[in-house]
Amino acid sequence: MRPSWDDYFLELVDQVATRATCDRGKSGCVVVRDKRIICTGYVGSPSGMPHCDDAGHDFKQVIDDDGTARRHCVRTVHAEQNAIVQAARYGLALDGTTIYCSMEPCRVCAMLIASSGVSRVVARRHYHAGGDTPEILGSAGVELVIVEDVVETYEGQ
Repeated sequence: MRPSWDDYFLELVDQVATRATCDRGKSGCVVVRDKRIICTGYVGSPSGMPHCDDAGHDFKQVIDDDGTARRHCVRTVHAEQNAIVQAARYGLALDGTTIYCSMEPCRVCAMLIASSGVSRVVARRHYHAGGDTPEILGSAGVELVIVEDVVETYEGQ
């Protein structure tokens, strides 16, 4: 059976995620307008900087909204951030696009998405750190769809 457009683009997100350079946070992002791919992004270090795969992780302790302490690798940029940066770098407007991503965007990604003109976000799972992403996107008029009511987890969290 032929997949829906959302299922199709989420499958492509999984393929894009294989390029990630942090073995803990293998996530991807595909930005689409009118059923056409505009750009993609995956978890990776900024251009010219060492990757986790080469230099190891750069862990910092973070405290989630619920008080849970966890180790978080800060060497890399999130997939959604990389996709938005790629669009900016090549002069691609994101007005009216849909972002497909591995998990619900974090707070910073949600604010970037809200500011960039994206109209819809489709995520496979919830973000492990929770947060106010639904409120941020909702306030900006961005539709958020979570396909699986499951929280994404990372190895070694």
